[in-house]
Amino acid sequence: MSKSVKTILKISSYGMIALLLLLVFLLAGVRLLGLEIYTVLSPSMEPNYPTGSLIYVKDVDPAELQEKDVITFRLNGNATATHRIIEVDEASRTFRTKGDNNQAPDGRPVSFDEVIGSPVFCIPLMGYLAAFIQAPPGIYFAVAFVTIVITLTFAVDLFSDKKTKNKNKKQEGEPQV
Repeated sequence: MSKSVKTILKISSYGMIALLLLLVFLLAGVRLLGLEIYTVLSPSMEPNYPTGSLIYVKDVDPAELQEKDVITFRLNGNATATHRIIEVDEASRTFRTKGDNNQAPDGRPVSFDEVIGSPVFCIPLMGYLAAFIQAPPGIYFAVAFVTIVITLTFAVDLFSDKKTKNKNKKQEGEPQV
């Protein structure tokens, strides 16, 4: 294997490892920073939060929220939504919300207890990738990709070490095995 091919393979494999580590951090590691991750499933908050984006939500005290703040909240059961506060009712401890891209406000108020947090940032299209790798065949693709990256990384090092040893043996005049 020529030196330039080895260099290209080595740089590529390290680049892929860096990409994998970044993806792992963006999809799971941010939880160590106290952020929750949600996928935007509808265009109700476009253009600020496009469909298919991952949004990163931090915990907030509902009593500190104001009109125009964006919140992520529980709907019914496990469903969530991210909409903008258009009215705060301190007496009933509820918010009126509306999606930026919706014509009318949401049908029911959101209680303070239903607030999950407030979005900190989003990564467009990353939600599609997250959804893909969480179910077959995406999980198989992800496992295969990780396996190929690890194999490629070790293979480049293995071939480099073997050729170096053979070259050193030739120079020392030792018999080849």
